[in-house]
Amino acid sequence: MNLALNDTVCMEKYLELFAEKYPDDLHIIQLDNGPLHQSLNMSIPENIIFLFQPPYSPELNPIERLWLEIKRKLKWEIFENLEQLRKRLTSIITGLTSQTIESLGGWDVILKALLKAGISSIIYF
Repeated sequence: MNLALNDTVCMEKYLELFAEKYPDDLHIIQLDNGPLHQSLNMSIPENIIFLFQPPYSPELNPIERLWLEIKRKLKWEIFENLEQLRKRLTSIITGLTSQTIESLGGWDVILKALLKAGISSIIYF
């Protein structure tokens, strides 16, 4: 099984389980325009919509703000080996609160665009 096909199978299973867990809600999943996301040939549950961000617009991708927060916490640290880096990353990620993640992902411009589109309930996980 090639990697692209394996990724597609995993993504399909994830979407299926996610849609089943929250069957009464409409879910918008934001994806970048990476080649893998554009080439996905899979079935998407009816209560899920893919929203592709414009090319070269990382500022619209909430995960980029999370990466900036993680990098900020790693700044100036030196690691003797990969295991030390892994432990520090694990510590940073497990220390993130729901409120921190929500504040990093809740950009006003994104929220305003969703509201204008008629989507008013957003759930953070």
